[in-house]
Amino acid sequence: MALTASCTGGGSGRGDDGRAPVTPPPAVSESPRTPTGPVLAVKIDNVPQARPQTGLDAADIVYVEQVEGGLSRLMAVYATRLPESVGPVRSARESDLELLRQFDEPLFAFSGAQGRLLPVIDGAPVRAETPETAADAYTRSSDRATPHNLYLRPDRLLSAPPGAAALTTGFTYGPAPREGGTAVDSRTVRYPAATYTFTWSPEEHRWLVAMDGREAVTTDAGAVAPATVVVQHVTVRPSVFHDSNGNYTPYTETVGSGTAEVLRDGKAYEAKWERPEGADGTRFTTGDGKPLNFADGQVWVVFAER
Repeated sequence: MALTASCTGGGSGRGDDGRAPVTPPPAVSESPRTPTGPVLAVKIDNVPQARPQTGLDAADIVYVEQVEGGLSRLMAVYATRLPESVGPVRSARESDLELLRQFDEPLFAFSGAQGRLLPVIDGAPVRAETPETAADAYTRSSDRATPHNLYLRPDRLLSAPPGAAALTTGFTYGPAPREGGTAVDSRTVRYPAATYTFTWSPEEHRWLVAMDGREAVTTDAGAVAPATVVVQHVTVRPSVFHDSNGNYTPYTETVGSGTAEVLRDGKAYEAKWERPEGADGTRFTTGDGKPLNFADGQVWVVFAER
């Protein structure tokens, strides 16, 4: 299930295509230095029936991971802002637990999981928040079919966002490297049954997201447009868990090391990533070993199979 990726050079703008305006989220440096609680991580559906999503623009980080059938699912992490609603919320996977170990007992909101995985989640250093454990935090929408209509009310789990200091990801933010980087106007990452394209908008100074060839928008804030996009090359192997038909869930390994591409300011930078232990954040560096800073604002991390 290898992924393919392509990019094109140049610097074209978005043009008069009717895209919704983008309001950049607050810079990470503007958030409190001392965390006031755990981050909130929400597993979000990403099949066509689930789009447009809600509350995605308010996330500090959005992780993209492969699931069964070559499809993808999103993990949105909230620390500096809490939207009124997030969703559609879907089920957890085994590799989510490894990814979330970098945070201090995060709140993990998801719709459920297969029976054999639930005890593993119960034993993980996360606080699981499901419709069964926090019924008043979830609602069903009447304008979509089940299972693509479950939404979370974050204010029912957190009274206030914990602040940027709770984002113990290992990411660094600041000026771009003075040297290196290749100007690109778009970058495409392909999963077996899903495609993501990130197009640089000089006007918005953000990467406009398209999923499966269509512009990604939210129901509450228009276009999805992160400041930084990371294509992180990782090992994807079968999980020990499978469905009733014997289809094994892909397991994305986020502990280890490898290569990556960091997209910011209309350029692509070659990078190395390293995360020695599950409790560590991920360190991204340039070829000479210096930290590769991200731009202030939302970050998308797309896990691409190496």
